[in-house]
Amino acid sequence: MPPPAVPTTAMALLVRHDGRYLLHLRDANKNISSAGQWSLPGGHLQPGENLHEAITRELREKAGLHVPGLAPLAVIENTNADDRPSSRIQVYIGTWSGDPAFLPLTEGITLRWTDPDQIPYLTVDPKTTAVIHHHQDHPATHPQDEEQMPVLRVRSTSTKTVPNILGIHLYLELEGKILLGLRHPASAYAPNEHHFLAGHCERESAVACLIREAQEEAGLVIKAAGVELIHVVHLLDHPSADPRAQFVFRARHWTGEPQVMEPDKCVSWGWWRLDALPETTVHYTRAAIDGIRQGRLYTDLGWT
Repeated sequence: MPPPAVPTTAMALLVRHDGRYLLHLRDANKNISSAGQWSLPGGHLQPGENLHEAITRELREKAGLHVPGLAPLAVIENTNADDRPSSRIQVYIGTWSGDPAFLPLTEGITLRWTDPDQIPYLTVDPKTTAVIHHHQDHPATHPQDEEQMPVLRVRSTSTKTVPNILGIHLYLELEGKILLGLRHPASAYAPNEHHFLAGHCERESAVACLIREAQEEAGLVIKAAGVELIHVVHLLDHPSADPRAQFVFRARHWTGEPQVMEPDKCVSWGWWRLDALPETTVHYTRAAIDGIRQGRLYTDLGWT
């Protein structure tokens, strides 16, 4: 996969008169890049911005910083485990000599001046380490021409395991119609939308969760021997969301008629034709049904 034509993120290497660098300690318990590491301040472009405008805005919004004379220094090319480029970051360099303790920091933990000799003893984002090493090796070289911009290739070394939430869903079909529930208007997720009978897997097997949820939500009795996995949706609602693996099981036999057992979550159950789903159907529910109708076992959403 080729790298983007232009970087989509900008960072700033701010240097004090004594050669120290301004580093930013990022939040440790958020699903963000470089979580818990020392990094360079920066962020993503917003619509209509160029890179210089983006880094100027990011410094102002996140730390109340105004640094005149920011100049391009280098481009970081992130590569994945098999050494393919995945993204590019434009790094700017500037000088500032203020006290970071008095800055109105709005993101992250703290800003501090850091002696380059301390870098090996800190948990520093690899991209930041690469930039500092480059500046140490070429302190007087600040290329302005885009074609002369050095490219620093940094391979991702993250080994952090990201837990995926497991959702369990019941697919019941009767005479060409499937069972969907209308979620409560006050529901935290997908209010007033139609959805499978579903729940989160607790400390139990997926099939045990399915059996429990069917009984708790709709008063239905199903048996483990009569269910089969027919689709999986691997879902990322937005970049900072927890990934979710949504398992859809078909039960060919069940006992009972669907009843509203949890009125604070579901206000009604109904049978809907496969080719005439309600307009207000949860997006990944509709995607799963489409995949089942096409004979596919897997769908992913939100990862590109």
